[in-house]
Amino acid sequence: MDDIVKQALVKWPNVPHCTGWLMLDRRGQWRLRGKAAQAPLATPGTAIRHEALLGFINRNYERDDDGQWFFQNGPQRVYVELAYTPWIVRLADMDGALCLADQTGAAFEPAHAWIDDAGGILFSDDATPTRVAALHDHDIDLFANHATLDDEGGGGVFHWRDGVDLTLQPIVRDAVGEHFDFVASPAKRAGTQAR
Repeated sequence: MDDIVKQALVKWPNVPHCTGWLMLDRRGQWRLRGKAAQAPLATPGTAIRHEALLGFINRNYERDDDGQWFFQNGPQRVYVELAYTPWIVRLADMDGALCLADQTGAAFEPAHAWIDDAGGILFSDDATPTRVAALHDHDIDLFANHATLDDEGGGGVFHWRDGVDLTLQPIVRDAVGEHFDFVASPAKRAGTQAR
């Protein structure tokens, strides 16, 4: 967390939290969501393109004790709506060695691989709490070049590194949040709790 954010939290400790206004989309883009974008069946919002703002969000992106992901914007906690998982990773082949990087640009070291019932690929690590990341859809071909899938498409093996194969475990997409203990929609949860 940035020092300026820590100082703001001390100076203004009781600023109300914000929900619904920030989204991490399925491709790892941060999106601002005004009131119109928050309506049912609305667009996902406007992609943030400002590099300094993206860096600020990435450095101050964290998880609370309830499994809700947020961006600490100075004294205000802005809860993030997740299109799927809290992390989106890109797969790259760097001179014959595969690597994964999350939407913040940090390396992601997978311990497990998953395939959901819609064909999405997920990776999880051994951190506490476990981080789970969905593979960016543009990287499916590269993934497939390094995987051996079973005929039914519900499993197989991802050849991660020399001598390191990750078994593709099946998972139901709608159960990913519960399995990995995160809340995909803090706004929806807040609305339910308020009733």
